[in-house]
Amino acid sequence: MKNVINRAKAFITNEDGPTATEYAVMLALIIIAALTAITALGSRVSAIFSEVTTGIGG
Repeated sequence: MKNVINRAKAFITNEDGPTATEYAVMLALIIIAALTAITALGSRVSAIFSEVTTGIGG
């Protein structure tokens, strides 16, 4: 019985699970922000390259 109590205490005080979850959430937010930035800037960059291509005469 004492072994079960010790394991329960160790499980409650172990912070590996929540830490991994926090890192997963942060990674997801970073990916969402990166995709949003790429989507927003992608059309602008494409327009700039089109202007440069037209200016060069290609």
